[in-house]
Amino acid sequence: MEQILFYIFATMVVISATMVITVRNPVRAVLFLVLTFFSSSAIWLLLEAEFLAIVLVLVYVGAVMVLFLFVVMMLDINIARLREGFTRYLPIGAVVVVMMAVMLGMLVGPEYFGLDKFEDPASQAADYNNTRELGLVLYTVYVYPFEIAAVILLVAIVAAISLTLRRRPQTKYQDPDQQIAVKRSDRVRLVKMDAEKKK
Repeated sequence: MEQILFYIFATMVVISATMVITVRNPVRAVLFLVLTFFSSSAIWLLLEAEFLAIVLVLVYVGAVMVLFLFVVMMLDINIARLREGFTRYLPIGAVVVVMMAVMLGMLVGPEYFGLDKFEDPASQAADYNNTRELGLVLYTVYVYPFEIAAVILLVAIVAAISLTLRRRPQTKYQDPDQQIAVKRSDRVRLVKMDAEKKK
């Protein structure tokens, strides 16, 4: 039964991923990408990696894809212009796809995952916590790549903010240096007045 479910979800992943790049409507392409992520998370569940499946659904489907969907729906995309360029670049795209598939097959072959022996993975006990095991591997064996990826993401966030930051001349901005250097006499003016007498 697990093998049947695997082939069903794997077929859904391949078909929906193909539809992402072939469909003409951008909103439908985003929805097909959501279906791809859901099918991939189902495959993660079949591999007993519940944490990765939940993270895939929560982070990508719940946050990133909703953001993509809002951006695509708000942009005024000329679909007719996209259709003109699709058939023109189709041969180049097909060559690039074939080259990438060959390179992935050469770099990430079945021998690196132990699939060349066709052995079933050892089943774990009921109290097995794959989140704990993933954390142990991530913060011990791959701690330096993890920190490097965090620094790269931080630099990307700072670069994105600095690129999109535009100062408008009509907008008023605060100057912290002037706020700190202010004195009491600049803010408050004491005025002495004689008391008024009732007539």
